[in-house]
Amino acid sequence: MARTCTVCSKGPTTGNHVSHANNRVKRRWYPNLQTVRTVVDGQIKRVRVCTQCIKSNRVKKAS
Repeated sequence: MARTCTVCSKGPTTGNHVSHANNRVKRRWYPNLQTVRTVVDGQIKRVRVCTQCIKSNRVKKAS
């Protein structure tokens, strides 16, 4: 699936742009995804992972 973390399945959230005149228009916030080479089932694969998963060592990086 596009724009989701493969580890924690974090995806886009929705909300509003709010102007100074209090006009509201829909918008989306996307997670900070990085492509990382990881070890999955003994094989090296490229995976899209959010930065929180990388920082908290939920991903085993391939050397």
